[in-house]
Amino acid sequence: MIRGLSYLSANRALLGKAFVCAALGAVLNTSAALGQSAPSVPSADEVPIAILVDVTSGQVLHSRNADRRFVPASITKVMTMFHAFELIEEGSLDPSQILTMRDETWQEWNGEGSTMWINAGDQVPVDDLLMGIANISANDGAIMLAQGQAGTTANWVGGMNLRARALGMTNSHFGTPNGWPDEGKTFTTANDLITLAEALIGRHPDKFRRYIGLPGFRYNGIEQTNHDPLIGRTRGADGIKTGYTNEAGFGYLGTAQRGGQRLVLVVAGVGRNALRARSARAYMEWGFDAFDRERLFASGQTVGSARVQGGNARNVALQTDRTVFVNVPSGRAADLRLSIMYDGPLRAPFAAGDRVATLVIEVPDMEPARVPLIAAEAVDEAGFFARIINGIAGWFG
Repeated sequence: MIRGLSYLSANRALLGKAFVCAALGAVLNTSAALGQSAPSVPSADEVPIAILVDVTSGQVLHSRNADRRFVPASITKVMTMFHAFELIEEGSLDPSQILTMRDETWQEWNGEGSTMWINAGDQVPVDDLLMGIANISANDGAIMLAQGQAGTTANWVGGMNLRARALGMTNSHFGTPNGWPDEGKTFTTANDLITLAEALIGRHPDKFRRYIGLPGFRYNGIEQTNHDPLIGRTRGADGIKTGYTNEAGFGYLGTAQRGGQRLVLVVAGVGRNALRARSARAYMEWGFDAFDRERLFASGQTVGSARVQGGNARNVALQTDRTVFVNVPSGRAADLRLSIMYDGPLRAPFAAGDRVATLVIEVPDMEPARVPLIAAEAVDEAGFFARIINGIAGWFG
């Protein structure tokens, strides 16, 4: 239960920019019994790189070396899937489109690692290729899709990297469509993979449900099983992708959803397949069980206001665009610090629904959660005389 919610305004400078911070001091009392021991996460010796994020609250529940670069191996195929989903939305790719396996592509990729066993000259719908890439990690399918849509794998990979940069994946680069070893040209970080997963699920929920997280896939009369360590074992799990090479070790990008709460996990550099599976399941259960989840604000609720410069209004109300939750370690009473931050005063004009500020939620011993806030109404640019009046009013606070 949230008590003592108050609003205090103060201006401060941060990194050379003027930001406004409205402190919303609050105390959250958890209902779990004090002294109850929470399950633990796998050790650094077992899992050297890991991050677990509640994407519905924006909170990082656990992080270990999340900005360390590593080789993603077949997790690369998630970027191929995202690129394909974006192309479908843009009208440059159609799931019903038929592609043909080139002779030279078959000679290079037949039987190389995980495969759909596509034969030379086979005509395969894009829909089947996406199923194979997502659920049986088809190396041949990824190359066939890339060449069939973009002409060459280089052109396709160029598109993947443009998508990555647009998402803000600043510590990632892709050299292949399928993650095959390429002397270190392909690399990423756990934080960047969380960004990718959020975009994949958030922008393309229907495609995510259709293509990702199936138990397996059958092609050319060959039934193969999805090796995802959570599907069918962890309640609410629905994908996303494993990866392995001798160089990379065992990695995993996965997600599970329970009661409207979605967690996304990355583990990388794990030494054994069985340890990856056990660690992934342990992380997910810990994430759902070790915290009390409390609702702070309803979707569309006004949580504060921001000053406006050059507009026909001097202030604008700030609202949430989603229901806002917070996770607090079970069995502990925690002080919450809530603040509203924006680069301000906001410059008009802007429309109702524009993202103009951020709600920052700080829980002791956890990384802050950041939730976007939107303008409750449009603010147009002020006329000449209104700007003069607003400027004079600003001199007097």
